Amino acid sequence: MKSFRKAIVAMSLTLLLPLAVSAQSLSDLKDMSPEDRRAAYENMSDEERTAIRDQRRATYDAMSEEERQAMRKERSAGRDGRDRDARHERWESMSEEERTAAREKHRAKKDERRQRWESMSDEERAAAREKRGSREGQRKRDHAGQSGHDGQHGQNGDHENRR
Repeated sequence: MKSFRKAIVAMSLTLLLPLAVSAQSLSDLKDMSPEDRRAAYENMSDEERTAIRDQRRATYDAMSEEERQAMRKERSAGRDGRDRDARHERWESMSEEERTAAREKHRAKKDERRQRWESMSDEERAAAREKRGSREGQRKRDHAGQSGHDGQHGQNGDHENRR
């Protein structure tokens, strides 16, 4: 099974290589500051962004469970509030027009997800719920005791102001 997965990853990377090379390699993006990385993404075409997402997904899918756990732990360690502070600072530095555009972009994404959900069959919805539940369960196991959060409320947009 692992060799089959690696073969699939190799084939998909081969197909994506021309697009990914023309965009920028993942390591180049990793080495950039968050501001430079954001600017680079904004300057990419949709095809280039899709190629990079697909390349990252293929790399992640090819990892063993131990490698995934290590990566999650590393990312979690880097998110000790700095991201939230940076987002807050970025939001505060935006003009009202930029904030309005950001809100509209968020609404558009939300509407797109809602339309996708509404277009699913009952079986697809059940599979999506199961997949989400397993991801959330994995996240809770990964982060147990790290944040002081009990995992019951307030995660993944699950709050009172939900529309």
